[in-house]
Amino acid sequence: QVHLAESGGGLVQAGDSLRLSCALSGPSSITSLRHIMAWFRQAPGKEREFVAAVMWSGNNAYYADSVKGRFTISKDNAKNTAYLQMNNLKPEDAAVYSCAARFRGSGVVVTEKDTDYDYWGPGTQVAVST
Repeated sequence: QVHLAESGGGLVQAGDSLRLSCALSGPSSITSLRHIMAWFRQAPGKEREFVAAVMWSGNNAYYADSVKGRFTISKDNAKNTAYLQMNNLKPEDAAVYSCAARFRGSGVVVTEKDTDYDYWGPGTQVAVST
C-alpha cells in the first residue's frame, strides 16, 4: 500500500515562509514507477485546487498562477520526499494542503485535476494571520 505523509504546516504571519514535506512510502514495485507528486489545497467553503507538481526525477516543476514566484516544489529522490517551500505567504494561502501522487509509468504527465491522482496524504493545515 502506498502512503503519503505530510508535515510542516502551522500558523504564520503574512509575509512569512513555511516548508511542507511529503514523504512517499510503499512497495518499490509501485514507488519506483515514474510518477508525479503534487500539492493541492482546500480552503473552507472552496473547492480543492492545484498548487504545484514535480516529476519523479525532481525536474520539471509546475505551478498554479496564484503561487508562481512565491512557492517552490522540489523532490529528494533519495528520501522519496517532495517539498513545498512557501515564501511571502498571504492570508489567501491559508488552507489544508494535501500531497498527492500519480503513477502512470513511462507516459505519466502532470495534470491539475485532483481526480487524476491515485494516492493522497491526510493533509496539513496552513494558517496565515494578517
